[in-house]
Amino acid sequence: MPGLLGKKIGMTSVFSADGKNLPCTVIEVGPCVVTQVKTLENDGYKAVQVAFEEKKEKHTNKPMAGLFKKVNTTPKRHLAEFKDFKEMPNLGDELRVELFEGTQYVDVAGISKGKGFQGVVKRHGFGGVGQTTHGQHNRLRAPGAIGACSYPAKVFKGMRMAGQTGNRRVTVQNLEVIKIMPEHNLLLLKGSVPGAKGAILKIEK
Repeated sequence: MPGLLGKKIGMTSVFSADGKNLPCTVIEVGPCVVTQVKTLENDGYKAVQVAFEEKKEKHTNKPMAGLFKKVNTTPKRHLAEFKDFKEMPNLGDELRVELFEGTQYVDVAGISKGKGFQGVVKRHGFGGVGQTTHGQHNRLRAPGAIGACSYPAKVFKGMRMAGQTGNRRVTVQNLEVIKIMPEHNLLLLKGSVPGAKGAILKIEK
């Protein structure tokens, strides 16, 4: 689906037409520059590659510098591909938040906040044992049994256990578009999106 790259600014709340207070996320969307238009003849599939956020030239390697020079734009920090554009843009075109005008819902993908190594209560929402009978008093947040004994004599893959939490790619679907502010390149979405402030997001129709 067509979309753009953006940066999470933070969260706020706005009032709807019927007076409800809606929590929303503010995202700076674009401007994104079209750096490559992929076609069936040359690449085997149709897609549009866009670049977002300025980057110093001294931090750009030669292959990337050549890519940006070809489309006559300054070096950018992030690249992403989008498919199914109704009208394929041209190289060097600048896509802005106006792309989402008339769109009611979008999907947002990003890297979630990392929370380090966590136990099963925080990671999976386990309730804990909660009982202190039979001499048990220090296992309230333990996962309990993780498998059988002699058969199958192993722990199955996918067992919910303690481990690394967060810091993974997450997609939130069907977020409602509350408001578009083209003069500031801002998009207001109802609810929360993955990542901390400043996180790079991929927004698709």
